[in-house]
Amino acid sequence: MLNTTDILETIRMIDDENLDIRTITMGISLLDCADSDIHASCDKIYEKICRRAERLVPVGEEIERTYGIPIINKRISVTPISMLCAVSGGNPVEYAKVLEKAIGTVGVNFLGGYSALVHKGFSAGDRELINSIPEALAETEHVCSSVNVGSTKAGINMDAVAMMGGIIKRAAELTTDKNCMGAAKIVVLCNAPEDNPFMAGAFHGVGEPDCEINVGVSGPGVVRSALTRCPDGDLTEVADIIKKTAFKITRMGQLVGTAASKKLGVPFGIVDLSLAPTPAVGDSVAHIIEEMGIEVCGSHGTTAALALLNDAVKKGGVMASSHVGGLSGAFIPVSEDAGMIDAARSGDLSIEKLEAMTAVCSVGLDMIVIPGDTAPSTISAIIADEAAIGMVNSKTTAVRVIPAIGKHDGEELEFGGLFGSGPIMKLHNDRSSEKFISRGGRIPAPMQALKN
Repeated sequence: MLNTTDILETIRMIDDENLDIRTITMGISLLDCADSDIHASCDKIYEKICRRAERLVPVGEEIERTYGIPIINKRISVTPISMLCAVSGGNPVEYAKVLEKAIGTVGVNFLGGYSALVHKGFSAGDRELINSIPEALAETEHVCSSVNVGSTKAGINMDAVAMMGGIIKRAAELTTDKNCMGAAKIVVLCNAPEDNPFMAGAFHGVGEPDCEINVGVSGPGVVRSALTRCPDGDLTEVADIIKKTAFKITRMGQLVGTAASKKLGVPFGIVDLSLAPTPAVGDSVAHIIEEMGIEVCGSHGTTAALALLNDAVKKGGVMASSHVGGLSGAFIPVSEDAGMIDAARSGDLSIEKLEAMTAVCSVGLDMIVIPGDTAPSTISAIIADEAAIGMVNSKTTAVRVIPAIGKHDGEELEFGGLFGSGPIMKLHNDRSSEKFISRGGRIPAPMQALKN
């Protein structure tokens, strides 16, 4: 039973602490849209997305009015498009264009799934789609792309890793006039989940139902505010406060997901209980870490504080929803987090420290702007390092870096909106990884893969 105190607390969280539902994402299978004629396949895709998602935005807005809960994004994820390329052949960019057309018709913010899953090797359609990513993202505004290059079970496909360094660099070059936004819409993953509602890594996995609703929550500001009321508690008390707060945040996500599922007549999938920050003041994961007692995010102790936060969020959130999935933890995207932006500007937060932090957080190196003259092989090596962390630790890791073409460390890219501002982070080691990356092949799966 809800009481007055609970209601007033939720209102305060929404009004003063930036609590919101970051996204309701409709996952749509496009497997039945495969056709040997790419134009026929595109027609089927447009029809199905428009039919399934016709009411997604209006229903989201209705839920916002009914419950007074802000829903920042309404999104779609689809079957990895490389699977359709395997059947149709042709230029994969045609698929990107029809996806953009469908986005315009149904009015969602982003669509994810211009993707390929190549963690153990390339099948038909994979190379073609990957090579088309820079052009596809340059010619569309709301389509997002992801490539899964590794898993704990399969190891790391280093041929794919080598490709992706050049793909990311090319995507940035083709969108130089748009603050290199093409690269900001690509993420390279290890152990990619099939039900992730967050962009740019969302796609609708082959094990998912034909259509479903997944919800991504937010709430770093709420967690930080709760900790301000316990300035002298020990870390056990801190963890307990975070757990209780995460429960309340996730409960709201469960409510929205269930309501959207009923109104749209599709199954409710999962709540992703990740703490997703924004550039808004008071909505920062970095500020939670600093509230625990770290002077500036990136200082010694940051990784331990983040580990506590990530674990407590999972423990609190998992009790609040019947189905938890996606990534679920704490995000540390540099350009999208006001505290991370400040720490990067001051030099207290380095890309090397961020890599260490990714061993204990929800995803990986996210929305990090790097110098525009960074070699593709260096980008590939960064991806390889991050994929290795994910593979060995049986967790999802990802890399979303943006080479700032024509710019150097100390300058910034201004993305605007949820993407925020990106201080260009210096890569302190400029030695070459070219020979290692050019070897190709596969890094074998670790012993942790042998669980049967």
